[in-house]
Formats: sequence, C-alpha cells, structure tokens
Amino acid sequence: MVKNSFISVISQEEKEENKGSVEFQVFHFTNKIRRLTSHLELHQKDYLSQRGLRKILGKRQRLLSYLSKKNRIRYKELISHLDIRE
Repeated sequence: MVKNSFISVISQEEKEENKGSVEFQVFHFTNKIRRLTSHLELHQKDYLSQRGLRKILGKRQRLLSYLSKKNRIRYKELISHLDIRE
C-alpha cells in the first residue's frame, strides 16, 4: 500500500490558508477514501474500515451537495479536478 501516491490538486499555500473550506475538506475526504479503498482490496473482511469508509463517503456526499447548492461553478471545478461523480 502506497500512502503518498495521490496527486495534490490544492497547492501547499492554499492548504495552509483554507483548511476549513469545503474544497479542502472534500479533497481530504477523497484522499482518505482512496486510501481506505486500496486497503480494503487487500483486507476484504475488515468491517471496521468498511464502516469508516461509509461514514466518510456520507460526509463527502453532504459537503458536495452543500457546495452544489451554494456555488455550482466551484462544485463543477472541484469534481472535475478530483475525477469524482459524472
């Protein structure tokens, strides 16, 4: 399992400034989801990790729906950068 194989879309300066922004939180959850998914490919019966994955997926889904309601342009840019949905 490779931990740091995910490409950072958000620059280092933006990470320092906007840790509470919706984009950063979705980016962070996406990296966690990808790590957990690769972990679960090796360990199919790790039910606690499956539960954690479902919780993170729900949080990311709620944040993305919030962002799509508030600012559709930022939402479209974010999902295109992260290659999620559509």
